[in-house]
Amino acid sequence: MPEGAGPRRAGVGQRYGWPMLPADAARPFGSVLTAMVTPFDSDGALDLDSAQSLAAHLVDAGHDGLVVSGTTGESATTTDDEKLALLRAVLQAVGDRARVVAGVGTNNTSHSVELARQAAGAGAAGLLVVTPYYSKPPSAGLVEHFRAVADATELPVMLYDIPGRCGIRIGTPTLLRVAEHDRIVAVKDATGDLFAGSQVMAATDLAYYSGDDALNLAWLALGAAGVVSVTGHVAGAQHADLVAAVERGDLETARALHRRLLPLVRGLMTRTQGAIMAKAALQMQGILPHRTLRLPLVAATGEEIDLLRTDLQEAELL
Repeated sequence: MPEGAGPRRAGVGQRYGWPMLPADAARPFGSVLTAMVTPFDSDGALDLDSAQSLAAHLVDAGHDGLVVSGTTGESATTTDDEKLALLRAVLQAVGDRARVVAGVGTNNTSHSVELARQAAGAGAAGLLVVTPYYSKPPSAGLVEHFRAVADATELPVMLYDIPGRCGIRIGTPTLLRVAEHDRIVAVKDATGDLFAGSQVMAATDLAYYSGDDALNLAWLALGAAGVVSVTGHVAGAQHADLVAAVERGDLETARALHRRLLPLVRGLMTRTQGAIMAKAALQMQGILPHRTLRLPLVAATGEEIDLLRTDLQEAELL
């Protein structure tokens, strides 16, 4: 355990009956977060009742943070008004039991700034800002983009580095520069580059969060603050247990949990797109009434559903 951390750092408190603590520099957004799907009804309209039920369920299952309107939340196909309504609904559902982080990143800086201000006004605890996609800006452009969003509100910012979706990495030199900003405090890493992340953690105060469920244990073992998960939709308690095991140095238990969750990672993250399978899994567990998605995403096929059912059973989650 890091020097001075004490036994009750912000993180898996809900799971273990600890009081919710103020965010600290080591874990500014908590430690067990899920990038929450956005529920739609059978006609494709925003289903706020289901969103509130899901958010409360996730917190009850061990989460101390939620990310709304991220990639898995189908942010590309929801309107700004829908994003605001979703954020307000989730905040109302979980109160102060979890930190609700709003996804506000786009490839248009002024639009991201507008979304950041909207989220702050609604009461979000922080902002998730993905690398601007498609336009492939140079490092100088990334720095100015991230600074502009961070300057727009008083909220802490988590950058999201996911080159597989955005076409470029933020990169170590850029991260070292933006780490100087007081409100840029964390990185959600989906680069798969453990060495580069370790270098940034060693050189800055940026808190790292695993953005790749296959590498959750690896990132935590290297000192990551926590996870921002997709598989956490259906295994929140197990993720809380994993974080707690690493926290107390119990690698044998952590490895066992990691191995138990491998079929779940396979089912949600490799069969097809993550939001598709997360919604299917939540419906299988009786948590969501519908698994409706918005085009260009489409529902899982019958074969994919059968494989997912086997994966969940193997992970002892169904």
